[in-house]
Amino acid sequence: MNDETKVLVASLDYQRRHVLGILEGLSEEQLRRPVLPSGWNCLGMVKHLAQDDEHFWFRCIVAGESLDVFQVGPNHGNDEWKVDTDESAEDVFSLYRDEIARSSAIIESTPLDAAPRQEADWWGKGDFPDHRYILLHVIAETACHAGHLDAVRELLDGRQWIVL
Repeated sequence: MNDETKVLVASLDYQRRHVLGILEGLSEEQLRRPVLPSGWNCLGMVKHLAQDDEHFWFRCIVAGESLDVFQVGPNHGNDEWKVDTDESAEDVFSLYRDEIARSSAIIESTPLDAAPRQEADWWGKGDFPDHRYILLHVIAETACHAGHLDAVRELLDGRQWIVL
């Protein structure tokens, strides 16, 4: 892995740890508690990160795996945010950790200037020209969602990730 890839991976890994760390110690009930009128909850965010950020971008777009598991398109459903009652918090966290491991293997074995094996056409053809661009996109997405989780955690029990 070259130096640039190492720096990008370190940044992504920091954000991934942030997501997992800010949620440590929350109960199953707190993780599932709707905190917005839409019904959004922390566990749904982790599932979204696993499926729509890690799986979709690295396994499907970068590595070319099938998109059949997704209703791809600008109006695809919000099922990725929903956690079934038979899915435990540990199931969702395990899914996220498994997707991180798979994504990391793809990141490490794919040159940054490699074109995606599959286009994310619904974003606009050519919007994601290479692996570097996709990696930067996922870093930004993960950081943004980590920030959402920070705000929610503070609302749930007052805990703050970074106190300045």
